[in-house]
Amino acid sequence: MKDLTPNTDDLDPIEIASVDEIRALQLERLKWSVRHAYDNVPMYKARFDDAGVHPDDLRQLSDLSKFPFTLKNDLRDNYPFGLFAVPKSEVVRIHASSGTTGKPTVVGYTRGDIDNWADLVARSIRASGIRKGEMVHVAYGYGLFTGGLGAHYGAERLGCTVIPMSGGQTERQVSLIQDFKPDGIMVTPSYMLNILEQFLKQGLDPRACSLKVGIFGAEPWTDAMRSQVEDAFDMHAVDIYGLSEIMGPGVANECVETKDGPVIWEDHFLPEIIDPDTGEVLPDGEEGELVFTTLTKEALPMIRYRTRDLTRLLPGTARSMRRMAKITGRSDDMIILRGVNVFPSQIEEQVMATGGLAPHYQIELYKSGRMDAMRVHVEASPDASGEMAKTAAARMLNKRIKDMVGVSTEIIVGEPGEVERSQGKARRVVDKRDRE
Repeated sequence: MKDLTPNTDDLDPIEIASVDEIRALQLERLKWSVRHAYDNVPMYKARFDDAGVHPDDLRQLSDLSKFPFTLKNDLRDNYPFGLFAVPKSEVVRIHASSGTTGKPTVVGYTRGDIDNWADLVARSIRASGIRKGEMVHVAYGYGLFTGGLGAHYGAERLGCTVIPMSGGQTERQVSLIQDFKPDGIMVTPSYMLNILEQFLKQGLDPRACSLKVGIFGAEPWTDAMRSQVEDAFDMHAVDIYGLSEIMGPGVANECVETKDGPVIWEDHFLPEIIDPDTGEVLPDGEEGELVFTTLTKEALPMIRYRTRDLTRLLPGTARSMRRMAKITGRSDDMIILRGVNVFPSQIEEQVMATGGLAPHYQIELYKSGRMDAMRVHVEASPDASGEMAKTAAARMLNKRIKDMVGVSTEIIVGEPGEVERSQGKARRVVDKRDRE
């Protein structure tokens, strides 16, 4: 892989500012954001008044802990535009979640918000090793999902040539990569595995293609998956983090020279880690639930938004700003199986570590009598699809999972291609317990 360490002259000054400078800027912007929310969003005014706090109570960053949390249900309860802090005439774009489990969450952006978003995604792409004048293949979905357009505007802001492919049509994805020769790709990690599979299916050597950087986000992924993709394509794989309620992609991004966890762009977002059960703020280095407060958002300020993502805050390395450790899971994605907590990422680690298996899996939860049970669907790798090899892989994966979580699991090893493929975010867990 090429050395893509950036010239520090290319960085925004705030990226390498002193911690004291960053904290002073955060406090100034935090005071504005909390006041903006209180003065312009009825929910925030009522919520703060009920809690007995006022924007004037913010004298230092730690005072934020006195303010109440914002939850995803608050966006649904105020659907569609009840949390907007500016007149609708000032909102230049709206994005929304799919709403498959209820009302969608709706987010809006002013022109200033769109400019900040583009700047931060450009900063993220540059941190990943892509430079002005290079070509970026965007395979995130476009439309109401923030991924495609967020990546697109950021790459253009950096000065890149953008291939707005969107998701799906995997054969065509490979053809365009072969023909257009992009330098980087922005895509979900699970869909990158589909692209890899298609390269191999067509008899193409992925290491011979033009890609030198993959910027992967929108779902948790493990370092084992990073190693597989990097080895397969001879390229760097870096993690981009974001969520639509806070901005979209580009809230944080790994630096290609260290790849030690996404750097949070703290000049625009103030992170906290809390105990997910008590809401108590935890010190840096301890694992808990990630909470964000936006510092510059005009249309949709978010004060202490609970992301449900579980991680740790770490000191800066390649940049002065703090990093976040790899997401270990989401508090609302956690599987409780016979009293044991299990995260899909833990299962992924064991699948990736088991010889003879492809990196595709799906977890099925079901009832066995009165007890909850788990079945893991995986598939044999093309060079290990014989029955003896499949039986041996199933036995090994079963043992690995049992050793890790202490619960026996049924393992189904299918033929290559049998596990459901993602065209965007992977569906890792299928819960059939309520249907049985």
